[in-house]
Amino acid sequence: MNHQQVQLVQNSYESVKPISDVAADLFYGRLFELDPTLRHYFKGDLKEQKTKLMQTLAFVVAGLDKFDAIVPAVQALGERHVGYGIQPFHYETVGSALLWTLAQGLQEQFTTEVEQAWIAAYGLLATTMIEAAEVAS
Repeated sequence: MNHQQVQLVQNSYESVKPISDVAADLFYGRLFELDPTLRHYFKGDLKEQKTKLMQTLAFVVAGLDKFDAIVPAVQALGERHVGYGIQPFHYETVGSALLWTLAQGLQEQFTTEVEQAWIAAYGLLATTMIEAAEVAS
């Protein structure tokens, strides 16, 4: 990711923060629509999981400009996801749900440049998690 992409992600995320509950609802709704089999990974009420999602997203977005510093935490997240049964192919579905959610939440602010920046950011995150998961298994 280049500096401009980092700035686009971080700036656009500022518009997501105030609607984080709605964004989390949209994300999980879309995720289960894209792949209903993923629902079984989430037991009971999703309230806590939605909070964790938004906290993790905020952490990663804030750390994009110093990604090396957050790599250990991102790797640990990838390793934990192995324990949940998450496979590398699931990351594509999650990425699609995330981009769709951002498009819904940001609306006209979700320009092609912003979308490309988020694709780069998610690619970096997913690749780091997948690589850590492969080492862990």
